[in-house]
Amino acid sequence: MTLCELEQFVIALGQPRFRAKQIQEWLWRGAPDFSDMKNLPENLRLDLNAAARTLPVEILNEIESADGQTIKFLLKLDDSDTIETVLMRTSYGNSVCVSSQAGCAMGCKFCASTLLGLRRNLTANEMLAQILVAQWKLRQQNHTIKPNGDPNNNDVSHIVVMGTGEPLQNTENLKCFLEYANSRLCISWRRMTVSTCGIIPGIKELTEWGKPVNLAISLHAPNDELRSHLMPVNNKYKVAEILAAAFEYTEKTGRQLMIEYIMLAGVNDSPELAKELSDLFRGKNTMINLIPWNTVAERKFTAPSSNAVHRFQDVLIKEGIHVRIRRERGADIGSACGQLRLRSEKYTA
Repeated sequence: MTLCELEQFVIALGQPRFRAKQIQEWLWRGAPDFSDMKNLPENLRLDLNAAARTLPVEILNEIESADGQTIKFLLKLDDSDTIETVLMRTSYGNSVCVSSQAGCAMGCKFCASTLLGLRRNLTANEMLAQILVAQWKLRQQNHTIKPNGDPNNNDVSHIVVMGTGEPLQNTENLKCFLEYANSRLCISWRRMTVSTCGIIPGIKELTEWGKPVNLAISLHAPNDELRSHLMPVNNKYKVAEILAAAFEYTEKTGRQLMIEYIMLAGVNDSPELAKELSDLFRGKNTMINLIPWNTVAERKFTAPSSNAVHRFQDVLIKEGIHVRIRRERGADIGSACGQLRLRSEKYTA
């Protein structure tokens, strides 16, 4: 609700108008229940619990990695479908990996998200709720609640829309969600990243939108033959066409293009393919993220050796390409997209 709508709501409950502002402050902190709103009178909290909900999601499960740096949430939606969200504590801040759809239709052969198919798009509020769940967790773990404007707060600082689903099949809700995060949670556009398999109309829509969010392309292969084998979307949108749209986006926004490259042993990790990959990005404002595959039991791939990953990286560096190996996070809790949701649905089926 907007503040105006919330004011009318509390007045209808027989409460003074100023209570709406108090409630709204708690909502934007991520309060999962009205009973947590300690500065409200008990009778109002009881009335609110009977008449409304704070969030359009419910936490079914949460798992924390052994190092305490990653937490994965399994969330239930109003229609009883489930989604996943991952909170990652990093040296540069607190980052949340957001799902944009319940399930995924992309059919990538190395991914768990697509095994259950696509159920539906998420609303902007359902995407925002993922941030608020993570934010409440952060604040509870730090045993303090600080205002959003406090430079020393412990809030979410970065958003990566890299969870379950293809965000550029849900662009209107995606843009609305990011605008909420920017205006209400004060998260900078430049600390938001949208990852796509290469939906060209969606990339062009983001280009026209003009907000300086980071664009990431899930590429995973340097040529059409191999990429089409791994990612059926490439049968419609070819590598050269995707990159042309992506380069146009980066030219307009001034943001560095991110390339996601999941490495699969014996499939796309050879030095020859590294050289072919470098030919696509030489002289471009690009960062390539090499991601050793996070094992999915239902998929018949294996992760490459550390030596293979570093050989691949060395070729790219020699060719003048900006590249880094993404640190593995949450492998012990199955933090790759779709794994917790898949296990949960198998268990309850």
